[in-house]
Amino acid sequence: MGYRNLTECVADLERHQMVRRIDHPIDPHLEMAEIQRRVYAAGGPALLFSRPKNSRFPMVSNLFGTVQRTRFLFRDALPRLEKLMALQGDPGRAAKAPWKFWNLPRSLWHAWPRMVWRGPILQNECALEDLPALKCWPMDGGPFVTLPAVYSESPDSPGWMRSNLGMYRVQLAGNGYLPNQEVGLHYQIHRGLGVHHAQAVAKGEKLRVAVWVGGPPSLAVSAVMPLPENLPEVAFAGVLGGRRLSLVRPPAAEGCPGRVAIPAEADFCIVGTIDPSRTKPEGPFGDHLGYYSLVHPFPFIQVEKVYHRPGAIWPFTVVGRPPQEDSSFGAFIHELTAPVLPTVLKGVREVHAVDAAGVHPLLLAIGSERYVPYSSSRKPQELLTQACSILGQGQLSLAKYLLMVAGEDDPGLKAHDIPAFFKHLLTRLDARNDLHFITRTTIDTLDYSGDGLNSGSKVIIAAAGESRRTLPETVQDLGSFPEGWGHPRVCMPGVLALQGPRWEKAGSNGPADAQKLAESLPHRHPVNRFPLVLLVDDSDFASASMDNWLWAAFTRSNPSSDLHGIGAFTRDKHWGCEGALVLDARVKPHHAPPLMEDPAVTRRVEELAARGGPLAGLF
Repeated sequence: MGYRNLTECVADLERHQMVRRIDHPIDPHLEMAEIQRRVYAAGGPALLFSRPKNSRFPMVSNLFGTVQRTRFLFRDALPRLEKLMALQGDPGRAAKAPWKFWNLPRSLWHAWPRMVWRGPILQNECALEDLPALKCWPMDGGPFVTLPAVYSESPDSPGWMRSNLGMYRVQLAGNGYLPNQEVGLHYQIHRGLGVHHAQAVAKGEKLRVAVWVGGPPSLAVSAVMPLPENLPEVAFAGVLGGRRLSLVRPPAAEGCPGRVAIPAEADFCIVGTIDPSRTKPEGPFGDHLGYYSLVHPFPFIQVEKVYHRPGAIWPFTVVGRPPQEDSSFGAFIHELTAPVLPTVLKGVREVHAVDAAGVHPLLLAIGSERYVPYSSSRKPQELLTQACSILGQGQLSLAKYLLMVAGEDDPGLKAHDIPAFFKHLLTRLDARNDLHFITRTTIDTLDYSGDGLNSGSKVIIAAAGESRRTLPETVQDLGSFPEGWGHPRVCMPGVLALQGPRWEKAGSNGPADAQKLAESLPHRHPVNRFPLVLLVDDSDFASASMDNWLWAAFTRSNPSSDLHGIGAFTRDKHWGCEGALVLDARVKPHHAPPLMEDPAVTRRVEELAARGGPLAGLF
């Protein structure tokens, strides 16, 4: 059986020596986050901070810090869940080998939540100011809940069957929130909570929500699972957790009709309502793209009660430039969902959201090209149909760059093998034909590379057929570049980083104008041996690693404004170029600032990690 609560989970990890207890007082203000980042990078254990400064609740992090540890947490239920996912991908497997699926009815029973009258979560109450005040980055606008599971039910059809459970950022204090009365709620576009919020707005009534913290670890994973809208996350949490989820409805607050469900075994729960039309400033906050999400108006929760169970533990994580703990989350979720992909996206063999590029900005996909199998040559046709399907699917719709190839060209190619994928794509890319833009559309709320909040562009780059070129690996014989440009470095075969002056608005007369640079380079210039040229602020940084150039290229660019080309043309509203693609990946004035650690905090953490210190041997 799975864990009933977080206390059982932590105790089990301690028995198996997978958690490090830290009894030395550690400050939740920046120190814990820096320790967590370093321990995650070292592949270290979960961390139990037993005596946080200025907090009466212990705190735990890095529970999901490795895929192996995450599998361990769900080891009892995972085999049955994997069988369920496999049946989704191939329903006929049960008929072919029914003896392999004899125990699946038990998992389906676990999917049905159990309503109870009482639970440990209702035994204690506290104020918002009593909750751990975790702050991860120096410019964060205040303490945040970093592992919340925000629960709401459809105003049109109340009950858990039409509920949503999502991991949305919750700001506990700061900005204009009334102390101990209000918390911020930042949810990105294309989230289930937004559907319920829209229903509440249409009815002109407040939306009741509950912020669950802790409880069975399956809640946190379920809150980030890309599930179909008709499959409630609480049902998935029961299957993944290996036991039915016990839910209890606390007493309704005076003057606030309706009761929201909360897990009987949660560690903490914030209960309140969202006004259908009011917002307050939220942020800034360090996010998974590696920058700060800035201050914007978002809904907020008017808090009625804050509950906690006896012996409650506050779980947390840290987000920032990948890889972080959510990278392991993503890898585990990919393992679970990969068998289902072909049933949802017909013809699509694999989709990989590239963690190093901030997840949402870049998707690599392998599809099928079967429209004209009798043709002597292959070109992107069915791939474009599949690309549109991908961009219409849930969180995948937030991608800016969708790079797609035909599986028939190399049956052994894997989208997770990023160097091999780019080599395959770049050797086949025909920049005259293979780029397809979608302009003035929505992008990730956290991405500031576009032309406004939630606003930017997308590009589909689909390549198929025989190899067209050999990819260069050195900068020999590249010739000269216009004044201000130089210091070329190879990021990988076929990708060149070219360093230039600070960015200026495209179309200006300044020497840093990327379009002017592309127009000044003739088609015969040797730089065109590289199918992709990145314009960067620091070519040594960009070329130092695969992660560096992926991060710079795809988090600092907006396809419609930052993709240029040598020998560019527009014909019948189709854009292409005869020579190299030129992607302006320099920092622009409208971008959010990157995340940087506080040097003083870094020194304190390093002192604690010295020989004989309380953190010795952790990283």
